[in-house]
Amino acid sequence: MRFGIIGTNWITERFIQGAIETEQFALTAVYSRTEEKGRSFAAQYHQAEVFTDLQEMLEKGSIDAVYIASPNSLHAEQAILCMNHGKHVLCEKPMASNAREMREMVAAAEKNNVVLMEALKSTLMPNFKVIQDNLFKLGPIRRYFACYCQYSSRYDAYKEGKMPNTFNPQFSNGSLMDLGIYCLYPMVTLFGKPDLVKAVGVMLPSGVDGEGSLVMRYPEMEGVVVHSKISNSYLPAEIQGELGTMVIDKINQPYDVKIHYRDGNVEDLTKPQIHEPMYYEALEFIEMIKHGERDSKVNSHASSLAVAEVMEEARQQIGLRFAADEA
Repeated sequence: MRFGIIGTNWITERFIQGAIETEQFALTAVYSRTEEKGRSFAAQYHQAEVFTDLQEMLEKGSIDAVYIASPNSLHAEQAILCMNHGKHVLCEKPMASNAREMREMVAAAEKNNVVLMEALKSTLMPNFKVIQDNLFKLGPIRRYFACYCQYSSRYDAYKEGKMPNTFNPQFSNGSLMDLGIYCLYPMVTLFGKPDLVKAVGVMLPSGVDGEGSLVMRYPEMEGVVVHSKISNSYLPAEIQGELGTMVIDKINQPYDVKIHYRDGNVEDLTKPQIHEPMYYEALEFIEMIKHGERDSKVNSHASSLAVAEVMEEARQQIGLRFAADEA
């Protein structure tokens, strides 16, 4: 599968490492705003063609699909342009700035009969399937709890008066979008969209949220999500049932899954993972294209839209607005 990439950063490198392991991936085009950076990046991967004009890459590049890892605010425009040129799109999370953009992206995918998938790695990793397959052992489920708090490597620069993209609302960033989604997407995939969302957050002077919490209501359970880019947490995720509690080491990258039953027994469900974390999303995406499928059964359009709607509701409650919301 011939890929073009948009975005020459560390996450793109991680994706390429995982995608190469599928043995069905070829990097044939690189889009970068500067030719120097594009050539430096492409040189690591057998000199793929370099473009500084996205339209030109889509028209002249030898590509079947595009992986997008640009700033969040650019995802929708770039993805729709790619799909209108008949290219399949794997787009980094969060796939859109808001629910309106998400609907426009899904419409473009359907119009052009191409694959559009959100690149949320955790729900496609082997131990997420373990989580799905063993929920029944918990009895009636009463609470989903997930926490992803990671002190940003760019926060010190921000406190020194600089404005890195990750703390800039012009790029549709902040804690909820960057980290909270890792907690919300698995919840929606497992239990659907909640009936009610209540959110609080700590807003930074730049206009993005540094941290926040969400409590969500389902008919017979609740969801609790905690996220932060200005502090660390070492808590695992839990799915609490009346018969036992499933404990997941990291909701953003599940490697270890156990059930602690009420009687004191512990069942280790962990499945060995032999590939790079992003291998599994690359494989899902490529296999869908090969078999003529257009919507992932896991990272589906419906799940992506539901998560976008939950995040938009949470943003409205904490006063987090993006330039993309004004479009």
